[in-house]
Amino acid sequence: MNVYKSIILGIALILASSLSIQAQDYKTQYNVDDSKIALAGYSPVSYVDLGLAQRGSKNFKSEHDGIAYYFTSADQKTSFDKNPGNYLPEFGGWCATGIGVGAKFRTDPNKFLVQDGKLYLFLYSMEVDALELWKNDEAKLKASANKNWKKLQSTH
Repeated sequence: MNVYKSIILGIALILASSLSIQAQDYKTQYNVDDSKIALAGYSPVSYVDLGLAQRGSKNFKSEHDGIAYYFTSADQKTSFDKNPGNYLPEFGGWCATGIGVGAKFRTDPNKFLVQDGKLYLFLYSMEVDALELWKNDEAKLKASANKNWKKLQSTH
């Protein structure tokens, strides 16, 4: 009986550790906290379709890859649900300039750029306006970001 308890306990510990690892994976892929709410609750459809930073509502919520997205209306939710790939932020919602220089930085939901149908978000602080840095050297930063993102997806 003790052997069986030990085996079951061992399996339970392995499963728990695996679940813990999977639970943390979203933090390497997406710029979210434990709430798993993307874009600090702002609507990705508002960014891409309207060029506006608008806070979404819990009443219009969808999940994609275990991450919650909020929208301003049922129509926005429907648009997202039909084709989430059109609205997902580049680089998991991390600062595009940061990814370009090889680091993950949190973003300001009001600092964004929609270009060629892609949503890029940026850090903004008293010291750094990462959107302006991006605009000053966009081609180089975008090329670096696309390379760096593959490596950074596996690091926290």
